[in-house]
Amino acid sequence: MSIKSARAVLIALCLMISLASSLPGCAWKDHEMAPPLEGEPIVIGIPLPLTGSKAAFGEIKRNAYEMAAEEINAAGGIDGRLLSLSFRDTAGEPDSAASVAEALISVDGVTFLAGEYSSACALAVAGVAQRHKIPYLIDSAAADSITQQKWDYVFRLNPPANLFAQGLTAWFGEVVKPRSMVIVYEHSDFGSSVAKAMRDWCRRAGVRVPVYEGYEPGTLDFTPIISKAKDASPDVVYMVSYLMDASLIVRQARAQGLRPKVFAGGAAGFVLPEFITNAGDATENVVTAALWAPSLGYPGAHEFAETYRARFGDYPTYHAAESYSCVYVIADVIRRAASTHPDRIRVALADTELMTVFGPVKFEEFEKYRNQNRMNTLVLQIIGGKHEVVWPPEFATAAYVYPDPASLAETAEPADTGR
Repeated sequence: MSIKSARAVLIALCLMISLASSLPGCAWKDHEMAPPLEGEPIVIGIPLPLTGSKAAFGEIKRNAYEMAAEEINAAGGIDGRLLSLSFRDTAGEPDSAASVAEALISVDGVTFLAGEYSSACALAVAGVAQRHKIPYLIDSAAADSITQQKWDYVFRLNPPANLFAQGLTAWFGEVVKPRSMVIVYEHSDFGSSVAKAMRDWCRRAGVRVPVYEGYEPGTLDFTPIISKAKDASPDVVYMVSYLMDASLIVRQARAQGLRPKVFAGGAAGFVLPEFITNAGDATENVVTAALWAPSLGYPGAHEFAETYRARFGDYPTYHAAESYSCVYVIADVIRRAASTHPDRIRVALADTELMTVFGPVKFEEFEKYRNQNRMNTLVLQIIGGKHEVVWPPEFATAAYVYPDPASLAETAEPADTGR
């Protein structure tokens, strides 16, 4: 090859490299390229409510995050580097969540965020992450607005609020066929989003909603709302509440003689073992939307559930499955990115197709959502003092009880056991 020809080839190669670096997904923007994976541990920043009213959820999530990280590290880490999780307490306060995220990025230098529980806190973290162009993987917060901002550094593993109760509404439509529903919800991003989604379903299904009422977090006396619900005599009372409120509402409603055919929860506090502990017999036959159960049969789900129970004393809720799977997604993403560079991580996140114990994970753009995973949801019912899967039938661990026998105290209508 002549010198002239060699020079032409070299120029052509340079042009190809320059063109490739300008393609979508290949531009690293203002950052320098990160070195290959080697050396020090890879640190992931995780804001969580470890104190305050939502600390029970934070503890469940931290347990699961740590389990996954320990397993990954025991298997050799990520291409030889250990995975280190940097937890920071936000007390469930949005302002604190934003400050923690800022410190994790600006002071600690993390290039990947996960965590938070409530939608308000996750929104606060997401805003900081997007501003700094740092990838943030959400695994529990459900407000629709989080993945409707067209943010390109924010991804969500769990379903959005609008899809939260799909399993529950399917059960309502096929089994309960309600004519009326009272909807009670906490005034929060999560509560409002999930309640609105159920009201929208009621409108489409022709179900009357005589009472649609929110309450302030920390309310202790629900008598005014319960009185309105009793006057309406609904087939279903649907509640969107965190743990303490869920326990109080159900106990007070039972004590004051509210007897719908179904007491239903919108996940959150209703899926925790502590809900049964706190409200006792009042929880019997309460149903709730849920996102996961070991009986779904995803690879590794049963083993994860048994290991979690042996270590922490209770079977994991869907929150634990989300967080455990989140860490495995993170490891898969960094391994494929072959870098801790935030833009490489973002590109790898967008290309994710991974089966986890929580189910398949693939981030898509649909309807108004961006970087959003989607999946089917379940119905749990408290039977004999424990949560059982009752819908869909192919995953059921027990037959549903409908209507609630307590609603039949003044009627002769028999209960359907779902058999």
